[in-house]
Amino acid sequence: MKTLPKERRYETLSYLPPLSDAQIERQIQYVLEQGYFPAVEFNEDSDPTTYYWTMWKLPMFAAKSTREVLDEVQACRSEYPDCFIRVVGFDNVKQCQILSFIVHKPGSGGGYRY
Repeated sequence: MKTLPKERRYETLSYLPPLSDAQIERQIQYVLEQGYFPAVEFNEDSDPTTYYWTMWKLPMFAAKSTREVLDEVQACRSEYPDCFIRVVGFDNVKQCQILSFIVHKPGSGGGYRY
């Protein structure tokens, strides 16, 4: 078994190789299938002690397809290419954030194209 090289880990999925476009789309599809409301957030720093990220827009309460969410991720990436961007899922019953994963790292050559 090969260990990963030493580098900063950002979120739960950061221990995996960079997500492909199809894998990002499947993760967003999971968020929608669970009935969570997706939102896009960005921040210059992804330090684990940074609890508050800036929300790109309001959560997408009416999102029905992954394309809607990916379009917002792309718009955020175009506006803030030097920031970390993540997709979060909010549960309207528990009134909290259920999951989040990074879809863009500044300066990342491979993966995270959205």
